[in-house]
Amino acid sequence: MTATARSLNQLATALVPLLSRSLAEQFNVFRVMHHGTHEKQLSNVFAWLLRVDGTHGFGDAFQRLFVEHVNRGLSSGAQLPTSGYRVVQEVDTSGPDALGKDVADIVLASPRASIVVENFEASDGHGHDYQRYLAFGAAGSKQSVVVLLCARHEAHRQTDGWEHAVVVTYTELLEGLQAHIARDAAWQRTHPEQLFFVNQLVDHFVEGAGAVSNEDRIAFIRTMCETGESARYGYRPQEVAAQEFADLLAQHAKRQFEEGRATLAQIKRSLRSFAEQTVAAQVNNALRRGQIESVQARWVGKWEWCITLRRTDSEPLVLLEFGPTAVVFNGLAPEPLVDPDYSKVFVSRQVGADESVDRIVQTDVGLDEILAGLPSDDTRLADTVLAVISAS
Repeated sequence: MTATARSLNQLATALVPLLSRSLAEQFNVFRVMHHGTHEKQLSNVFAWLLRVDGTHGFGDAFQRLFVEHVNRGLSSGAQLPTSGYRVVQEVDTSGPDALGKDVADIVLASPRASIVVENFEASDGHGHDYQRYLAFGAAGSKQSVVVLLCARHEAHRQTDGWEHAVVVTYTELLEGLQAHIARDAAWQRTHPEQLFFVNQLVDHFVEGAGAVSNEDRIAFIRTMCETGESARYGYRPQEVAAQEFADLLAQHAKRQFEEGRATLAQIKRSLRSFAEQTVAAQVNNALRRGQIESVQARWVGKWEWCITLRRTDSEPLVLLEFGPTAVVFNGLAPEPLVDPDYSKVFVSRQVGADESVDRIVQTDVGLDEILAGLPSDDTRLADTVLAVISAS
């Protein structure tokens, strides 16, 4: 591994706790309700904001804001009137000769112009017909403009006429709405519920799962400095430098994640083999009843990193777990371990059929030792299993 690759691997590792903390999910009504996961849901919200008589109390402010953004994508001679539009949803634009329906998410119509909106996560027509949208808006000799309303502008996805559509992003609109609200103290006082709703909307679709605190920003800068990556702050243009850094870091993080899973699988194979060949016999020699009758490794998902010691006489199962599964079982234990070391193997006792455990113990057997291979006279795991079995 080159020095550069080693440095980036170290940086990716160092940033995991920082990024996981800053991106931890916080309360948001949209996340709780899983709202906005389908384009129709978010189209409902934008259509509500666009309607002049909507219960938001903005009047035509958001409609004007939207059309102003659309006009930025048009030539000076093709500017649209900024207000006076009727807003409708789920409009069939296919025409009388079409074989099937083609439905636009939102249409803004005025006596002079029509704006036909396709709302999607990315700037992609995703199978809709741009020419039909355009022709529908032009009916009655109106000026017609087709708009892609989206979370991300990805120009390479705009094909089959959609390269001619005006792109407006959620961020542009919602940041503009947020600025409008900030200037209107009277509206804030008289519309507290709507203010909460809009703030939640901005938080979810603009700021993301969690805003980064000053403490997290400073910790990130410190980590960049400590890992030799701070020179990137001087690169120009900064947007390109940031994207290149993010792409490079993502590659190394992906590699570490993939190699981490491969390592977990290797540990599982080695631990199962040692349990079958050594631990079971060591434990059985010390027990009169409830001996280990089989060693299994059948669980998947969050339970995958676990070896089950199944016992006779209907005695409780004993589990050897590590890594992600140790985290799960520690969370289920009635008395979770404080400051556990997840580079070690854990032993727990399962009671009942609901996958709960009544006891969990951290051993001093390291995962690196499992990978290297434990000697057959090593009794540490067997001793811990016996202690868990005999615990009251």
